[in-house]
Amino acid sequence: MKNYKIAVIVGSLRKESFNLKTAKALIELAPESLSFEILEIGNLPMFNEDLEGTPPDEWVKFREQIKASDGLLFLTPEYNRSVPGVLKNAIDVGSRPYGQNSWNGKPAAIVSVSIGNISGFGANHHLRQSLVFVNVPTMAQPEAYIGGAGALFDENGKVTSDSTREFLKSFIEAFEKWVQTIAGQ
Repeated sequence: MKNYKIAVIVGSLRKESFNLKTAKALIELAPESLSFEILEIGNLPMFNEDLEGTPPDEWVKFREQIKASDGLLFLTPEYNRSVPGVLKNAIDVGSRPYGQNSWNGKPAAIVSVSIGNISGFGANHHLRQSLVFVNVPTMAQPEAYIGGAGALFDENGKVTSDSTREFLKSFIEAFEKWVQTIAGQ
């Protein structure tokens, strides 16, 4: 069985991020055919086309990590009905220089995690729009909107809700099939 390398991009920089905790829960629940690397996006200098002549080392490393992956798993909170600036910057950095889109053709899934009841719906769909433009086939079903995140984790960052854990397990299993379908072509 092929092992697929998955780049995990978490749009929250907070140390106790519910998105990071959810990413770790998904990694624990994932089938053995998926291996994960959580990529650092907080250190990426803001995209500025003027820097492309001599791109920052952080950009170069990030682009190489994306290109080396077989699939992408995005986790995002919602800030002002959209994605955090750090996540949008990562999308922009990875899509350049023009004609060298690191994201191109990589299968992806999105999970939005929020303390509120709307569950990051706006961020989830804004991210989908950006991913369409950079040619990232994003898993349509099941959708993952995790609300009430403040009550879902114990002091060690483990999911306390059985129903949430089961949903995350079914989501990551569906993602495995998505990656096999797209990346296995």
